[in-house]
Amino acid sequence: MSPDSPLGTGPALGKVVSLSAKPLVQDVPAPDAGDAVLRDVLAGAPFDAGGTGFVLSCLPDSAAPVLWVSDRMSRRENGRLYGPAVRQFGFKGHVLQVEVSHPRDVLWAMEEGAACGGLSAVVGEIHGAPEVLSFTATKRLALRSEQAGVPVWLIRSGDHGALSAARERWRVSSLPSDVHPWNAAAPGAPVWEAELFRARGRAPGTWEARHEPATAGGKDHLRLLSRSGDGPLAQDHGAAAHFAGR
Repeated sequence: MSPDSPLGTGPALGKVVSLSAKPLVQDVPAPDAGDAVLRDVLAGAPFDAGGTGFVLSCLPDSAAPVLWVSDRMSRRENGRLYGPAVRQFGFKGHVLQVEVSHPRDVLWAMEEGAACGGLSAVVGEIHGAPEVLSFTATKRLALRSEQAGVPVWLIRSGDHGALSAARERWRVSSLPSDVHPWNAAAPGAPVWEAELFRARGRAPGTWEARHEPATAGGKDHLRLLSRSGDGPLAQDHGAAAHFAGR
């Protein structure tokens, strides 16, 4: 811009535009806020059950039961839920486990469960990208979740990112665990790399995630810390983001 320009009286200066300042866009998501939407969680590697722990950390803080449905191949790769360990993620209710053989039955049970107001959440596990898990099928799940007000999580192992109508799509990988507070040779609390690679109204990014138990008078929450190189340097070295909206 020249000095004679009607829009300025000096040399042109660069302007930094923050895309995150756009309306309806949030810099850091809060997946444990209990919003009634469909969320996908993809495994970062085969036989990596980090997505299961991530979802458990995001379940609503409610005594109402959770419907957990899995197909045969998902159980072979991810295993079954271990009851006592579920409590370590702050979940207070009961888990209604439904084990089926075909992904078609997982989708049917999830749709029926999402219409039940007595559930606090619905979680489904489907292996691979079967034909029945189409964009239309996920669209039905998303609409059912939003209409009934029940959060729905779909854990997709062995799937590299097929089309989905999920409002948020996460890819979760296990990282080295924290140091055990009483035994340095023992594994501590689990840590995950959580990548939000698609979302409606949220900025994508990658975070280091861990479940943090409730302290005096507080609630369990999911802690997200920006990974190195993800965003401005000041943001990376800032305090961790805490979300207690469960």
